Amino acid sequence: MRILIFIALFLVACSKEEPVDPPRAYRKTQTISYNNINVDVVIDKPALHDLDVLIVFHGTVQFDSNILSAANTVLDNFKGILDRKDMMLVSVAYPGENLLFGDNIVYAEAALLWVQNKASRELGITVKKVFLAGHSQGGYLVTRLNTMHSTNGVIANAPGPLNLVYRCQLEENGQITSGAVCTRLRNAYGATTADSNAYFQRSLLNFTSDFKSDILFVQGLNDAPIQMYSWPVFKQNVMNCANCQNRQLVEIPGGEHAALFTSAVAKSEFNVFINSR
Repeated sequence: MRILIFIALFLVACSKEEPVDPPRAYRKTQTISYNNINVDVVIDKPALHDLDVLIVFHGTVQFDSNILSAANTVLDNFKGILDRKDMMLVSVAYPGENLLFGDNIVYAEAALLWVQNKASRELGITVKKVFLAGHSQGGYLVTRLNTMHSTNGVIANAPGPLNLVYRCQLEENGQITSGAVCTRLRNAYGATTADSNAYFQRSLLNFTSDFKSDILFVQGLNDAPIQMYSWPVFKQNVMNCANCQNRQLVEIPGGEHAALFTSAVAKSEFNVFINSR
């Protein structure tokens, strides 16, 4: 009898689950990998286990030594306008210094696929909905990603460059100062007059169809002349798309390049967009 009681007590003790530590909040930088592509990300996680995720992308940075700083800054900017406090933000420190413009899409894609397919296991959480958001070149990247993969929604603020043919022609003609983006393209393809199609293929005007998910574009109407020169054409092409999910364009009169972060109207539309999906 004593042996039976001992066995019973032992089984009861073994059946008790170990206490589970409550989820903790943290902010950390981590190198993630997907399909043999490595990229650094900054992860800002609230003290929750089941999480929607907002993946954010910074604008153009001249030197890769500054991309982690840019990733932290854009994370703070998006976190600052996000009404929800229960979302995890993942900011992607994608490179660009030694790449032809647009080739960094593979790093953006790796980050997205890591969040969708590996983050739950590697971080010990449950990823639910996934959203993309980007500013400037980051807006370019999330728009392109939306032609490649489905998410729960995409937000692009002042995405560009819209038209690299026009931009690089201005540099070639001496109308604006030469920059690294066009210089690298010129070294690879020659002048725009030699191969304008190579420049256009990397322009955002070439990615205005086949959006897999709903997308919100925000554009300040007092942005730089280079951006505003091609914005009406880009806007029309997006609205004319026959094979896209829902598109919404919010124009901010008087708004400049960072209109999403400075306009109350833009901030409201940003939150309505996320909360309605």
